[in-house]
Amino acid sequence: MDFKEVINGRRAVNFFDTNKDVSDELIRELVETAAKAPSSFNLQPWSLMVLRDQEEKMRLRKLAMDQPKVSDAPVVFIVLADRDAWKKGHPFVEKNFKEMVKAGSMGEAQYDWFINACKGLYGEREEKQQAFACKNAGFFAMALMFAAKHLGLDTHPMDGFDHDGVRKEFGISENYWIPLLLAVGHFDETKKLQPPKWRKSYEEIVVTFA
Repeated sequence: MDFKEVINGRRAVNFFDTNKDVSDELIRELVETAAKAPSSFNLQPWSLMVLRDQEEKMRLRKLAMDQPKVSDAPVVFIVLADRDAWKKGHPFVEKNFKEMVKAGSMGEAQYDWFINACKGLYGEREEKQQAFACKNAGFFAMALMFAAKHLGLDTHPMDGFDHDGVRKEFGISENYWIPLLLAVGHFDETKKLQPPKWRKSYEEIVVTFA
């Protein structure tokens, strides 16, 4: 499947086939493919909770406007955006710097510059921390949807849920924002797939300012 087929074929499907599972191996391939998404300074401030257990999905469904797709899809991801993933001492910040040194793109002497740059760009105030986390997690989430389509899977992103309720129910720490839930599975072919929604034209997208 080439990219045009992926992007034109990706849909937010409302109905999932409850008789078709998604293997652990396919989930791993999906996530590892999507992990190639770009991120600021390669900090990758995203994580996932992978829900397969029906009881867990029903707990989530109660907090997601009782949407049937939450429990019908074989897999639901809770996408997490780490607002602390720019901080000195954060395990992935430290790993990222070590990997850059190993790759030759930075030297050991640049550590303080790197940490201060991360703080200035992404951690200077709460607004920047939120934007940093959600922007990058959004790249990852879109990559998940494209990768899923490439692998023969269907998805539906959802932001209709009780954010604080989901955080509390699943013990998610305060440093994470939850940008979306993502149902993953196979479209129920017994249902009608609605036609694609309209999209802005080139002329409607491109703007100028005097």
